[in-house]
Amino acid sequence: MRRSYSHIALAALGAVALLAGLALAVVFYMAHQPALAVAELGLLGLATWVYLSPRFYAWRYVVPGIIAALVFIVLPMVYTLLIGFTNYSSSHLLPFDRATEVLLNRTDSTGDSLGFKLYPAQGKKYKLAFTSDDDKVFVSEAIALEGKTVKAPLTAAPAEPAEDPLFLKDVIALQPALEKVVATLPDGTELRLSSLRRFSAMKPAFKRNADGTLTDVAEGVVLKPDFKQGYWVKPSGEPVEPGFRVNVGFDNYVQIFTDKRFFEPFGRVFGWTVSFAALNTIFTFAIGILLATALNWDALRYRNFYRMMLFLPYAVPAFISIPIFRGLFNENLGEINMALGLFFDVRPSWFSDATLARTMVLIVNTWLGYPYMMILSMGLIKAIPSELYEASALAGAGPLTNFFRITLPLIGKPIAPLLIASFACNFNNLTLIALLTGGAPDYLDTQVPVGATDLLASYTYRIAFQDSGQNYALACAISSIVFLIVAALAIINLRLFKVNSNNV
Repeated sequence: MRRSYSHIALAALGAVALLAGLALAVVFYMAHQPALAVAELGLLGLATWVYLSPRFYAWRYVVPGIIAALVFIVLPMVYTLLIGFTNYSSSHLLPFDRATEVLLNRTDSTGDSLGFKLYPAQGKKYKLAFTSDDDKVFVSEAIALEGKTVKAPLTAAPAEPAEDPLFLKDVIALQPALEKVVATLPDGTELRLSSLRRFSAMKPAFKRNADGTLTDVAEGVVLKPDFKQGYWVKPSGEPVEPGFRVNVGFDNYVQIFTDKRFFEPFGRVFGWTVSFAALNTIFTFAIGILLATALNWDALRYRNFYRMMLFLPYAVPAFISIPIFRGLFNENLGEINMALGLFFDVRPSWFSDATLARTMVLIVNTWLGYPYMMILSMGLIKAIPSELYEASALAGAGPLTNFFRITLPLIGKPIAPLLIASFACNFNNLTLIALLTGGAPDYLDTQVPVGATDLLASYTYRIAFQDSGQNYALACAISSIVFLIVAALAIINLRLFKVNSNNV
């Protein structure tokens, strides 16, 4: 009986998951993402086949992990790489067809406008009443506001309708539909919504020609698409916004290494990123192994208490600890500067001086990272046979000799892959920089926003979201370079420290 209930529950869960997958595919399609919809249906079909076919019983435990890796790792990585080969930015957000549609929908006002009021009519229809500046009244027939383009011919009337017009809040609710209304005066002038109180005489700003080009109605010039720049351009070469996305090949990567605006700050940031990752790995490992060695001393009393207290920095989430440190290092009100001023009469400019800011970043990240190294070292030290230390004691060796001749060599090889992983992790430590310094202090001799404490991750973030151009494509190109560096470190980690099961 219980087995039948479990089968029914599994079947119901599978049906819900299937319906949810189909609904998600519909959402992708409605969002004009047919490729994602097809991919999602393909994954859904594959999962259904695996879970219904007895031949693939063992794969039922693997498929969720594979799908998760594809969706959360492979897809964002591929998407980032693809954007790096385009000109995607705040000026080139739209595809070509959509940018062209925006230009064709653009209108210019001729200066004539009329105030309007909206009156309810029967059958969920409405009447429009217009009043000119010389008190002439024009009224439309009852029209349905259904969100599509509606033609509303106007006729002269002696006065406005006797009914009460709709309140402004009701007009606001109908604003999207009113924007589709084209009211036509008796002389043929077309009026379109220009504000919540007025309709204005409008004319198209651009017209499409038979050969696919556009004509600027106001200037009478012909615009042609430039698929190298990603703009519609005038004969004078002046681009017309909005731009559109185009494939630029390796231009972004070439720009990083050839354009002085980006290469010079990129070189500075890259050098600091490598230094930060290397120094932080060294400092955290050094402090961690020293504390682990001390805590492994048998004569030390209250070791569990010390171990718990020293582990606390790792237990507190970084997004809580880092803002606290930001307050402690505050140049005017921070407790650290207050103590330094009291005892040494100095008040360092932690956030203004580049060297001090980098020192502060290293101090904070070392504080956050040493417990991890301490715990790893404690576990590895426990695995060292005690007979080695006993023999060393009989030979008259001291603590330093034991540390450098026994402890460090024996834990060096097992912990080396973790040190490389720590180096790679610190390479992308965006959280620390974003919450502590924001990259400050900024360089004053660069054209892009970049500071002395920016890592490649935060530098990329600032180019994508804080620069005036918001160059997403260039940021993705830099992210791809960072990915290649981290991937190379992972390969080195796997190749140099590959553990053979026969040696375990």
